[in-house]
Amino acid sequence: MRKNFGAKPWFYPLPVLIIGTYNEDGTANAMNAAWGGLYDADKVVLCLSAGHKTTANIQATGAFTVSFADAANIIPADYVGMVSANATADKMEKSGFLTTKSPFVNAPLIDQLPVALECKLIKVNEDGNIIGQIVNVSADESVLDENGGLDLAKFRPISFEPANNAYHVLGQKVGNAFKDGAALK
Repeated sequence: MRKNFGAKPWFYPLPVLIIGTYNEDGTANAMNAAWGGLYDADKVVLCLSAGHKTTANIQATGAFTVSFADAANIIPADYVGMVSANATADKMEKSGFLTTKSPFVNAPLIDQLPVALECKLIKVNEDGNIIGQIVNVSADESVLDENGGLDLAKFRPISFEPANNAYHVLGQKVGNAFKDGAALK
């Protein structure tokens, strides 16, 4: 038997995206955004309201980074989603996040978050969503396997669970994409 909950934003998993931008004075800014994802094989979409400092920064600089929050950084990742840069000028300092300028786009990489997409703004669509072109994906060597590929067990990205406002670690492999279903052919 199923229980009906009505229309809810329950979409699983929701990655915890930390969006990095530069403010008009050149200082780094970051915000936590659960509403975003792939838009195409080489594009991302971010559903950010116009009032966010991050939204204005993206429109001004034409660039942003999308880092994936991990289990090791839950507290600062949550904090940058709770506090607005419009009201808290020292938000990044308080978070403890350190940044390095991306060599590919005019946006900061967050040093503590090991995997990031470096993106150029393509457009803001009719709904106000930000569409960005992925220019580069960078990963810290600490989350790579012996062959140089991403190791999810080392990375330990988190997802947002909207039904209970919780974060969960991703990582347990349970199958092989584009292979296991062949058993039914």
